[in-house]
Amino acid sequence: MFFILIKNRKNTLGLKEKCSICNGKIELRYKPMKEWNIEGTLCGVCYSKKAHTHYPGEHVRVNLDLD
Repeated sequence: MFFILIKNRKNTLGLKEKCSICNGKIELRYKPMKEWNIEGTLCGVCYSKKAHTHYPGEHVRVNLDLD
C-alpha cells in the first residue's frame, strides 16, 4: 500500500498545470486574489497583469540590494 501512495504522488508531481487566464504552462504558481473571482492558478505574466490593473499607478521595487 505504501508503494502505491508513492507512485500516485510521483504522478501528481509530474502534471503540467495551465494558467487559468492564458492557458499557458506554469513555471511558478500564483494564487489569484479573492477579489479577482478567478478559479485555479495563474502564471507569473498573468498575475502581474492582474495585479497592475488591480493596483493602478507606478510601482517601485524595493530591496533591490537583495537581488
